[in-house]
Amino acid sequence: MIRLIASDIDGTLLQNGARDLSEELFDLIRKLHRSGILFVPASGRQYLNLRSLFAPVADELIYLCENGALVMEKDRALSKTALERDAGLELIRQIQEYQPLEVLVSGERTCYVSPRRPDYVDHIRYFVGNRTTAVEDFSAIEEPFLKISAWCPDGVTPKIERFFETRWADQVSVAVAGECWLDFTLANKGTGLQAISERLGIPPAQIAVFGDNFNDLPMMRFAGVSYAMEGASPGVKAQADHTCRRVEEVLKDFI
Repeated sequence: MIRLIASDIDGTLLQNGARDLSEELFDLIRKLHRSGILFVPASGRQYLNLRSLFAPVADELIYLCENGALVMEKDRALSKTALERDAGLELIRQIQEYQPLEVLVSGERTCYVSPRRPDYVDHIRYFVGNRTTAVEDFSAIEEPFLKISAWCPDGVTPKIERFFETRWADQVSVAVAGECWLDFTLANKGTGLQAISERLGIPPAQIAVFGDNFNDLPMMRFAGVSYAMEGASPGVKAQADHTCRRVEEVLKDFI
């Protein structure tokens, strides 16, 4: 029996450039809730971004945010996993030195940018949809660094990925989180899902997950049942139990 369903957003619930979730999904989440099944958005996105995206059912969810570094329940942090500050500042320095990358630092309720290019802030605020704070110097940020991200305007190339993995993979989780994003956290979606599992007393065997990218693999390995999207890379599909075209089609089977 499945008691919890966690799903990635971009590339999974939102496909082919879609920016809004389907009304069908909201209806299915309500039916799952009435059946005693919790739905968990599991994303690299920030908490307030996810609440806005899921506005019609926002109060019925637990949110796995920032690739697992932040889990929010009833507008309170259930778990937070911050990067070590000095290491974070060194990572920021390396991203800034790697042209033309931009840095994004995630806090609990805002993200921080110090942009080189003027269109970057607009991209984060209006396309990504994040609450965003511009700073002159990242060292001035007072709250913990939950996630540091490199925005790669021309896409995350194998060269970029290798550069940062070589220097950081033994200290933090380095995950491709979309075509243009490389994320760095101490947590991952698997550790975030584990925190929810332990908080609610729901064993992994009673959890189903959906994903499409390599940052989804930790939660796929943790859950009892995993689905990869048809458009996912072969490396992701190879580690999933099933593939599917749309999450909504599978959710109907759990109600």
